[in-house]
Amino acid sequence: MSYFNVRVYGLLINDANQLLVSDEQSGDRSFSKFPGGGVEYGEGLIDALKREFMEECEAEIEVISHFYTTDFYEKSSFNDSQILSVYYLVREAGPMKLNYKTKVFDFDPDTLQSFRWVNLTELTEDDVTFRTDKTAVSLLLSLIAQGAE
Repeated sequence: MSYFNVRVYGLLINDANQLLVSDEQSGDRSFSKFPGGGVEYGEGLIDALKREFMEECEAEIEVISHFYTTDFYEKSSFNDSQILSVYYLVREAGPMKLNYKTKVFDFDPDTLQSFRWVNLTELTEDDVTFRTDKTAVSLLLSLIAQGAE
């Protein structure tokens, strides 16, 4: 059975012009993505994003604006669903108390998720794993380049 899998992600840029990236492991796969995840039935996109940030980052966020919605077919890497990803620009609503890492997949023994900041000046599509996230990075880099002109 095929079905749609709606995902919502936050692009959080700090005062040092760094983008927050989440490194995770599920089963035998390691991947880098943005904080966020699946929308639950009966939940709106922004409520889902705020819940995901609380669950993953123990942080409250404010949504600034919609950034991008997947506009191509993307099959899930984990099941038979079609992924629809919605990205928002977000900011911290309070201090984030995460233990930030500097290396990719530098997990603490009790968790299979870690967070790190990537400088926007050094950001590339290779900093994330999935095609939808790579597209969001490409769009973000285009906006940054336009702003620099």
